[in-house]
Amino acid sequence: MLRIAVIDGQGGGIGSLIVKRLKEEFSDRVEVIALGTNAAATTAMMKSRANKGATGENAIIWNSAKVDMIIGPLSIAFPNAMLGEVTDRMASAIVSSAARKLLLPLNQEGIEIAGGDKEPLPHLIEHVISQIKESGHV
Repeated sequence: MLRIAVIDGQGGGIGSLIVKRLKEEFSDRVEVIALGTNAAATTAMMKSRANKGATGENAIIWNSAKVDMIIGPLSIAFPNAMLGEVTDRMASAIVSSAARKLLLPLNQEGIEIAGGDKEPLPHLIEHVISQIKESGHV
């Protein structure tokens, strides 16, 4: 079974949409672990039917090394992102993880991806679903 960590912060709105769509598409064929930089983000993702959830720096560091895939906004890879919620250690663990990373290029931190098309969040999430299907793991 594919183990997917969905990582988000602040209110968890992006993560909860990702979790909801993953569970709609793949149901019990994936294990979704909600990892929030804060309790509100974790709670929002759990309400969207994540299988498990954990909160904070240590949970993100520990679980990043134990999953097959990490999904979240691009900002989870940058220290001090999300109004300072992403620590240096979190960002390092995420980027250093052997897991495949599917990061949504949302311009939350004033960082833009050159050559990247600006698409609405629902379109980006559908792209993530397509990438998972193409991987052949589900």
